[in-house]
Amino acid sequence: MHPYIEDYALIGDLQTAALVGRDGSIDWLCLPRFDSPACFAALLGGRDNGHWTLSPHSPEARAERSYRGDSLVLDTVWETPTGRVRVTDFMPQRDRAPDVVRIVEGLDGSVEMRGVLRLRFDYGRVVPWVRAAQGSRVAIAGPDSVWLRTPSHGTTYGKDFSTRSDFTVAAGERTAFVLTWHPSHEPRPELIDPFDALADTLEDWRTWSARCRYDGPHRAAVIRSLITLKALTYAPTGGIVAAPTTSLPEEVGGVRNWDYRYCWLRDASLTLDSLLAAGYLEEAGAWRDWLLRAVAGAPEDLQIMYGLAGERRLPEAELPWLAGYSGSTPVRIGNAAVEQRQLDVYGEVIDSFHVARTAGLPAEPHAWSIQRTMVDYLETTWRDPDEGLWEIRGPRRHFVHSKVMAWVAADRAVRALEANPKLSGDIDRWRAMRDEVHREVCQQGYDHRRGTFTQFYGSAELDAATLLIPRVGFLPGDDPRVVGTIDAVRRELTHDGLVRRYSSGDVPVDGLPGGEGTFLACSFWMVDALQLSGRRQEAVQLFERLLELRNDVGLLSEEYDPAAGRQLGNFPQAFSHIGLVGTAFGLLGGAGAD
Repeated sequence: MHPYIEDYALIGDLQTAALVGRDGSIDWLCLPRFDSPACFAALLGGRDNGHWTLSPHSPEARAERSYRGDSLVLDTVWETPTGRVRVTDFMPQRDRAPDVVRIVEGLDGSVEMRGVLRLRFDYGRVVPWVRAAQGSRVAIAGPDSVWLRTPSHGTTYGKDFSTRSDFTVAAGERTAFVLTWHPSHEPRPELIDPFDALADTLEDWRTWSARCRYDGPHRAAVIRSLITLKALTYAPTGGIVAAPTTSLPEEVGGVRNWDYRYCWLRDASLTLDSLLAAGYLEEAGAWRDWLLRAVAGAPEDLQIMYGLAGERRLPEAELPWLAGYSGSTPVRIGNAAVEQRQLDVYGEVIDSFHVARTAGLPAEPHAWSIQRTMVDYLETTWRDPDEGLWEIRGPRRHFVHSKVMAWVAADRAVRALEANPKLSGDIDRWRAMRDEVHREVCQQGYDHRRGTFTQFYGSAELDAATLLIPRVGFLPGDDPRVVGTIDAVRRELTHDGLVRRYSSGDVPVDGLPGGEGTFLACSFWMVDALQLSGRRQEAVQLFERLLELRNDVGLLSEEYDPAAGRQLGNFPQAFSHIGLVGTAFGLLGGAGAD
């Protein structure tokens, strides 16, 4: 069995990230980018698929871990019968080559340590050739080369196709391991000083975190979520990945295992809202600019997701040599949902530009022409069925959320023209579209007998995405139809107070076997909806409950299983942390509500 998903912590360098377990093992790392093949893939297979363990030799060792201040530097303090030792893991923001640094420092007594480095390139499939060179160990296979450097090289040796290190650390002593990747055809990259890199990395994160504008009762949780979002940003382009992992299951042992190492347009406006509210204008501008580059082109070619630099082709494949997380197969890379038709993304893109515009981000000259073209295209297509927000791998339907976001697109376009008459566009036609969409959704997407909006026209099923109706301004939060939807979702879609995405019905709408956990972003949407409907006390109670689901270092995955009491899905999940930040600001702004 694998460790629980919440047993991992995150380190990263703003271009890729690694997951470090409570046991001191790095079980997931893709180099050099988030979407590159993993060289440590034990997370989705076994130890033979690659890991790097650094921990005390004693089986009685016990660990406590935390991030050092407001940073992404992870400290794990091990207590053993003979002493205490601290292992500090981090990835410095890179100049060129990615580095993983692990510093071992004796605190009390002396501790025998053990290191096992098992590199397996191409998602755990390729065993590299390892040799000693220039006082280091170098592993090479095809295009990949990794160097391991440590002052303890005298105790480093090869065994069972792995590199091992046995050494003892006494109080006051420090030793460091540095793992560096580079293309195998290039010369060895310049060496870094691990202790200088630690000081620089801490200062980089302290400076960044100090810019946060949130000043409320949940500041520590908000900053940790913002640091996580920053860590999921691909710095060269400004794109933000949904998660640094692939195929962590929505149901342990199930088939709902997807690759989330890409950038989703569905996250656009919510991400901008959170970044701008927290005062991170530079990051918001970089995300807006990535969005502009990614969506440029014919509106009918708009995709729901793109690669880190805006790549469009993300072909899906299965990796049969990996046994999956706790037997959850298949393990997938790429994402076939990129080919889906999801009309809501037009509204999300246009709303994100509206958010940026109202926040005062400098406008790009061509941004409005892209938005105008999208609205004109959506005017002729919003009546069509689609796969919806949740990437349903089943028949297309008239999803209510998709129609609501079509209304958002028209509404934001109208508001842009009202605020700036110099912009070109047919405001009367767009107003007519906005009114027609609104009228149709209220007639065909609302169940008058039950008093709730439904998942799609004519259905009895519910969808948590309808909780966004008051947030996007489609209806006021205290409208009886919104209140009825909140109550229906709480009755039919919640488990232990947490919200599932949608009801399954007799035949699952997504066309897939098995189930899934409660969806954390949807649970934050419930907090928002309760707050907007005037039920502040209930909102605060649910928010506090959600904060309790974070792991010991403040991270959230995509989903949560209340019955098993464990996190599920890809980890850490940007959508969950975006929800936390946005909801915290929403509660802060509505602190005076009854």
